Amino acid sequence: MTDNTFLLYGANGYTGELITRYAAEYNLKPILAGRRKEAIEPIAKKYNLSFLVFDLNDSDQLIAALQNVQLVVHAAGPFEYTAKQMADACLETKTHYIDINGDIAVFEQLKKYDEKAKEKSIMIMPGAGFDVVPTDCLALFLKKKLPDANELKIAFATLGGQISHGTALTMASKIGEGGAERIKGKIVKVPLGKKGMWLILENKRLFFMQIPWGDISTGYFTTGIPNIETYTGISPRLYRVLKFQKSFNWLLRSSLVRGYIKKLIKKREPGPADDVREKAKTFVWAEVQNTKGEKMSAYLRTPEGYTLTIHSTLIIAKKILEGKFLAGYQTPAIVYGADLVLEVPQVQRIYNNSF
Repeated sequence: MTDNTFLLYGANGYTGELITRYAAEYNLKPILAGRRKEAIEPIAKKYNLSFLVFDLNDSDQLIAALQNVQLVVHAAGPFEYTAKQMADACLETKTHYIDINGDIAVFEQLKKYDEKAKEKSIMIMPGAGFDVVPTDCLALFLKKKLPDANELKIAFATLGGQISHGTALTMASKIGEGGAERIKGKIVKVPLGKKGMWLILENKRLFFMQIPWGDISTGYFTTGIPNIETYTGISPRLYRVLKFQKSFNWLLRSSLVRGYIKKLIKKREPGPADDVREKAKTFVWAEVQNTKGEKMSAYLRTPEGYTLTIHSTLIIAKKILEGKFLAGYQTPAIVYGADLVLEVPQVQRIYNNSF
């Protein structure tokens, strides 16, 4: 295969189709792959690309598909059910692995592949999209500004966007599970929405709720900061409702409720339309603090999350195919630096010295 070719598994998903559409802008040529021919073939014909059809649980077909490619971009979630099969096959075939996962448990699972990946001289990098490129880069940027920081807060909010089927289904599979934060280096379960806070970003007063975001895992790997909290923008009214979730988590975890929610999700549009993505914008904010109480913060103004995912994934894929990688389990900022996110079109970083 040429050095601009990679395997894209999950090409028929909302984000996978967008990655396919924009790949040519980076002079990349994905081989499209997925479980169902009727879903993959029309996309392959539309973009004049080759395609493969196989199930991740068929290890022989999976290994055969990876034999002749340097890199797989894994876009078929929920990743708690798909990441292991793909990563195992990548070790077998010495194929680099990146994905668009944002699940803490999956980051922690793939971190265990570090030693074997180094032995095979391949890179395992989950979180090559909005989860967690902008947050990871911002965390490292601030860590370098305040090297003795021992607390990290990260928050993000998208104005005018919406989530895809895949993201919604992943969230549905986690409903009722509560939240998480990192305390003294350990990942600790906490109630969803344990804390809330207001931030003013570009004259907009926004409310944020604590959630279990991927940086609870990756932020520690990248910065070594032992105490990490992550937040997302939400309406204060919904936050007040979710504060009581702990009382009925047992019900939310039931297959009946989760199944009903998933049926509702599948009736929606697959993801935000192009005009919605183009108009939406996202703020990503972070703050670090040391034991002296000194604080530093910065924020990013970025495109909508799926748009950022398209570009960050393809930027990283291109770098890998050009031989720019580190063997083992890695995070985006560790390998490509805090300025990686600035390579994404329309991203700006605003730095607040201290407050």
